[in-house]
Amino acid sequence: MSNIVLDKVSRTFRRDGKDFLALDNVSFTVEDKEFVAVVGPSGCGKTTCMRLAAGLEVASSGTVSVGGKRVTAPGPDRAVVFQQFALFPWKTVHENINFGLRSLNVPRDEALDRIAGSLKLMGLEAYASAYPHQLSGGMQQRVAIARAYVLNPQVLLMDEPFGALDAQTRTVMQEELLRVGRANPRTVMFITHAVEEAVYLADRVIVMSRRPGTIKEFIDVKPVRDAEGWQNYEHIEDVMELPSFMHLKTRIWRLLREQHEPAMA
Repeated sequence: MSNIVLDKVSRTFRRDGKDFLALDNVSFTVEDKEFVAVVGPSGCGKTTCMRLAAGLEVASSGTVSVGGKRVTAPGPDRAVVFQQFALFPWKTVHENINFGLRSLNVPRDEALDRIAGSLKLMGLEAYASAYPHQLSGGMQQRVAIARAYVLNPQVLLMDEPFGALDAQTRTVMQEELLRVGRANPRTVMFITHAVEEAVYLADRVIVMSRRPGTIKEFIDVKPVRDAEGWQNYEHIEDVMELPSFMHLKTRIWRLLREQHEPAMA
C-alpha cells in the first residue's frame, strides 16, 4: 500500500521578518493507486502540499505520511516530476534515465532492463542516444517521466508537468499520461492550474481555497468516468464534449470563482 496522507497539516514561512501562513489545517488522503489532481487559486499552497509529500519541505504542524511511514525527507519510494524538465544537457536520453539508478547503485544488467522498459513505456526507444537539445519540449517531458518511472516508485508527485508545453503538445502528453497510468498504475498527486486537465486525468479532484490554503471540496470523477465510459473514447476532445465532463468542469470552475471574487472585492 502506498497512500499519501496529510493530517491537519499547516505550513508557515518566514518572510521579511513576518510569519506567512501558506497552509492551514489541511487534511486529505490519496489512496493506493489513486490519481488525485489538486487545483486552486495561485498561491493557495498546491505545490507546498506536493513538496511536503516529497519530503522537500517539513510541515510546521500536523503529519505527512506515505505508505504508513512519516515523511521526513525525500526517499526512493517517491519520484517527482516538475514543470521544468531538469534534464542534464550533456547526457543522452539513456544516460538521463539511468541517473537515478546509478545513484541507487542498481546493478548494471537490472538497470539496462529497467531503462529499456521505461523507454518502451514512454515511446522513446528510437531516441535513447539523443541529447535533450535534439528533442521537442514534449519529448523532453517524456524523458523526465521515464526517469521517474524507471525508479519504480510507489508514489509519483507531479507539479504542473505540462505547464511549459504548447496547447497541442500538452493535449498529447495528457493522453500519454493516461495511457501510461493504465499500463503501469501508481499513486499520483498531480498539481495543475488547468481544470480540464484535472477532470480528464484524475480519479478525484481536490479544490483548495485561496491563501491560506484549506480544502474547499473533494470532487469524485472516477464514478462518473466509469459510468459514462470515458475510457472508450480515443481522444481528449471527444471526452470534453460529453455533458458529464462539462458538468464536472463547470462545478469546479464555480468553486474556483468563489475563491477569486472575494479577493477581487
